[in-house]
Amino acid sequence: MQQPDHDHHAPSEPHPNQFALLGQRRFAPFFWTQFCGAANDNLFKFAFTVMVTYQLSVGWLPHAMAGLVIGALFILPFLLFSATSGQLTDKWDKTRMFRLVKNLEIAIMAIAAWGFFTANVPVLLGCVFLMGLHSTLFGPVKFAYLPQVLNDRELTGGNGMVEMGTFVAILLGNVAGGLLVAVPEVGHTQVAVVCVALALVGRLCAQFIPHAPATDPGLVINWNPFTETWRNLQLARQQPVVFRSLLGISWMWFFGAVFLAQFPSFAKEVLHGDEHVASLLLVIFSIGIGVGALLCEVFSRRQVEIGLVPLGAIGMSVFAIDLYFAAHALPPSDLMGVGTFFAQSVHWRVMWDLGMLALSAGIYSVPMYALIQMRSQPTHRARIIAANNILNALFMIASSVLAGALLAAGASIPQVFLLTGIANALVAFYVFLLVPEYLLRFVAWVITHFVYRFRVRGADHIPAHGAAVLVCNHVSFVDAILMMAASPRPIHFVMDHRIFQTPVLGWLFKLAKTIPIAPQKEDPATYEAAFARAAQVLREGDLLAIFPEGGITADGQLQPFKPGILKILEQARADGLEVSVVPMALTNLWGSYFSRIEVRGGRNVAMVQPLRRGLFNAVGLEVGDAVPAAQVTPEGLRTRVAALLAR
Repeated sequence: MQQPDHDHHAPSEPHPNQFALLGQRRFAPFFWTQFCGAANDNLFKFAFTVMVTYQLSVGWLPHAMAGLVIGALFILPFLLFSATSGQLTDKWDKTRMFRLVKNLEIAIMAIAAWGFFTANVPVLLGCVFLMGLHSTLFGPVKFAYLPQVLNDRELTGGNGMVEMGTFVAILLGNVAGGLLVAVPEVGHTQVAVVCVALALVGRLCAQFIPHAPATDPGLVINWNPFTETWRNLQLARQQPVVFRSLLGISWMWFFGAVFLAQFPSFAKEVLHGDEHVASLLLVIFSIGIGVGALLCEVFSRRQVEIGLVPLGAIGMSVFAIDLYFAAHALPPSDLMGVGTFFAQSVHWRVMWDLGMLALSAGIYSVPMYALIQMRSQPTHRARIIAANNILNALFMIASSVLAGALLAAGASIPQVFLLTGIANALVAFYVFLLVPEYLLRFVAWVITHFVYRFRVRGADHIPAHGAAVLVCNHVSFVDAILMMAASPRPIHFVMDHRIFQTPVLGWLFKLAKTIPIAPQKEDPATYEAAFARAAQVLREGDLLAIFPEGGITADGQLQPFKPGILKILEQARADGLEVSVVPMALTNLWGSYFSRIEVRGGRNVAMVQPLRRGLFNAVGLEVGDAVPAAQVTPEGLRTRVAALLAR
């Protein structure tokens, strides 16, 4: 199986933060290429929408329908051509795709310029469809390029920068389009000139993008969009976590489309604001998404942290529901400008809810994009992303239809927001039950940020790919959760069967499909089943973690290691696997709430006396160099773990 190629252009020294990527050739020209494209899309669409809504009288295109028709024409190519676009991106050098798409944009904008000069609405509608095609071709190459030039620890930051850049470009494009087209006499000319200029600048930036070789050059293109779309969706379904992440991102677009589509009506009918207030809502929403996207790297210790997804989902629901309560009973008034709107404190809660809702959506989406890029097969990555674009388009169309049906049935706009927030909570709960990894990583994220001050040293020793056995001392009931927080990859744990009887934690470990093990004399069937399942995990190329002491330490000291590790490695050798063993040590955890303590009567129990060591205790995980399986002995491993504890 071909290994992912994340480190193709990865630097040997990690950059200080995600903004440092803007100083590197592997990222900066790509970033500005996509920024110019997103800005141009939105400048052109918004200027055209304003033109047909306010400045021209087109009998066959009523003002009220103009925005809807333009939006539908732009989305249509995503449904028709995404599958073909994904294949071309996998088959060709990514840089070739970037330049082809930017050449196409120049041609489309040249035609659009003539359409603006002559106020030719059919030509401009045709250009809307063609710009949708431009975006359809650009989507898969945009997201397939990142994991080819960024390493795993840069993916979250890189995606955050792209998400932030895209929404800032959308915002600037909409604002500039509205301002330029409204200038008397020269407005149409200004829009035409700026659209062509942006296309040329985007093409110039694309010239500096370094080569990113094709991941599947032998691919035979299937030009039938319908059969290929179905094949792409089936391809994505082969990896359940990836496919459900695609659905999760599409749901975010469904959710966001409800709010974005209603901003003009919400501003006018509910908030009693003029068109500048509607623009203000768009500004707040765009800034919120951008800030949320950038916060992902800060919150994630620079790894792909899908534990942020439930955090984002909770925020999306809480602030969508609160937006209903903030806006549903505002008193009627005359239309007000931005100054008057700001002066009334009752509107501050509305703006806060909207900004935090968007920030939560940014936190929700970036880890999902990074997860898809990291877990997808490199040879199929662009086609998986093409499948995502198809699903996004379908969900956005469904969003428009359902929101329209609710409004037609008599629901108010705040009620639509309320129902969307409740639906989001139900969808999120269902997704997290289907993919418990999200929920478990969220628990790990909360514990390592709000219970302990958690520091990891040597995380690079955890293999990025392939089977490996992680071996760690056993100090507390949350050892597995802390180890999980340190690894960007899922870990399968072998744990004492008695831990499953612990309230809440036991349920979480069952949800995580943790492998229970019992002493051979006590329960031989469970003992053998545990080793069979452990062998299967390694055969599937995953990480397996064991606690060789056989139970949680009762006195804080490192116990002798049992020989079960040798049985696991012996089976791996019989299966023809090359498995390394990574020693780890959890430090400063003894004596905290989740470890054992002696209480009156001589009993040794855990999880009593909350805050017995206060909050935000500094605890750590030390990760040592991997040991080849042939050199492993229980005593040798114990010595290595003891050395890590003594650091």
